[in-house]
Amino acid sequence: MAALYASGNNRYRVRLNRSFSRMPQNNSFVSRGGLWVLAQVPLMLLVFIVPIRFGAGQIVPLHPLAWLGVLMTVSGGLLIVWGFMSLGDALTPFPRPLADATLRRSGPYRFMRHPIYSGVMLASLGWALWWLSVGGAVCALLLGVFFDRKARHEEDWLRQQYNDYADYARAVKKFIPGLY
Repeated sequence: MAALYASGNNRYRVRLNRSFSRMPQNNSFVSRGGLWVLAQVPLMLLVFIVPIRFGAGQIVPLHPLAWLGVLMTVSGGLLIVWGFMSLGDALTPFPRPLADATLRRSGPYRFMRHPIYSGVMLASLGWALWWLSVGGAVCALLLGVFFDRKARHEEDWLRQQYNDYADYARAVKKFIPGLY
């Protein structure tokens, strides 16, 4: 999200600024789930840096496993973008949903409850494979555990805000369609 904001993507900046302004004024950074956002930054940096620093691969993949990693990284990135686009005005960097947001069930949200997290996990594991990095794969798995816990916390808020969230959660898997 920060990369899109910093890239000068004005459409994205307007959406993000609007999501901040629609947060209730009495909610603190912590009560909106800001600590979860802060905690994921170093994990995501590790996922990016460890494979480059300690992997056996290279930027131009030669190994078949590295090509699988490229495919996973690109697919994960596309899933992230699809998730962003599908959230529209409900997009926020915080796990707590915006007060006036509606529950999304379209786009990738038809298939999984947390497609942005799924996309980041897929891209992270793909990045580790691209660089043939066991350490990167371990970091990607740790990020997956982190997102599972973050999503569990986020879903408490979603259940409070949306009466039909429990039905949605029973019908749609969390990260992997049909599996988990």
